Order: sequence, then structure tokens, then C-alpha cells
Amino acid sequence: MALLPPEELVRRAQGIRLAAFDVDGVMTNGALTFDSEGRECKTFHVRDGLGLKLLQQGGITLAIITGRNSPIVDARARELGIRHVIQSSQDKRAACQSLLEQLGLDWSACAYMGDDLPDLPVLRRCALAMTVPEAPEAIRAQAHWIAPLGGGEGAVRSAAEMILGARGQWQDLLQAWQS
Repeated sequence: MALLPPEELVRRAQGIRLAAFDVDGVMTNGALTFDSEGRECKTFHVRDGLGLKLLQQGGITLAIITGRNSPIVDARARELGIRHVIQSSQDKRAACQSLLEQLGLDWSACAYMGDDLPDLPVLRRCALAMTVPEAPEAIRAQAHWIAPLGGGEGAVRSAAEMILGARGQWQDLLQAWQS
């Protein structure tokens, strides 16, 4: 695989009905922070959250698929209205396949954004493989699209704008904010 030419990127983005995201390194900067009591802390970018809400407004189902387990992820998903949250996944491809079957979709309708080796099986299978610029070379080499911004720094929002723009929905969604 390799980065897609713009016309192929648009074609694939137009068919997306499920956009799934890893958390650490994609929705966050990948740093694991713990307080003095051993409780995990995560920092999410507010623009990524709005990007996810805009994808939902564009009719795209969202999912989180992560190898770790964190109550913070559940809280963030609830806040954003993301119903499909799969944590502690040791086989993300199988988790995504199961979700696609549950939703009555196939891989041609799936976009996925991941940043490390556990994401590779999904990135190799989905219609639109996305990653962040700081991902290892093995991941970037499998990506159809690389976000211009890093994980936890607006990468998810960039992906949302790219997908919605390719689907011809970005301008309409943007217009709602300009009224």
C-alpha cells in the first residue's frame, strides 16, 4: 500500500460508513500519564472531539478500538456519543470485523486511524487506512493518508475534514456554523 492519489482517496472516502480510531497516539499524543495515586490521565484535543461529532452529523458511525482499558476512554466516548467502544482488544482486526458484521457492513465501508503495530492488521484490510505523521515507518508505509497534525494535536479532526470534504459534506457542515 501507499498514499493514495487524490482521486482514489476521494473515491474511497465517499464509501465510508464506519470510521474507527485507536486512542493512544491517535486521539491522544501517546504519552501515558499517571497521578500520584496511580490513576491514569489522558489529554484529548477539543477540535478532535468536534471533528468526531461532525463525522456523526455526516452520517458516519464511529468506533473506538484500543488495546488498553481506561475508564477515561469510556467517559470521552459517552461525551461524544460514540456507542461502539472496544477496549482491551488484543486482535483489532477481529474486533473490527465483528463490528462490521454487527453493523451489516464490509471492509470497503471502513476507515481506520491507527499509529502502531497492533493497528497494522486493520490498516491493511480497511478501505481507508489513516495514520499520524509520527507513526513508525512500517505503519506510514501501509497508510493511504497521513494526517498533517500529530496524535492528540488535531489528527482526528484533520481526518474528519478530509473524509467529509471528499464526500462533499464539509462545506455544508461548515455553513451551519456561519449562519
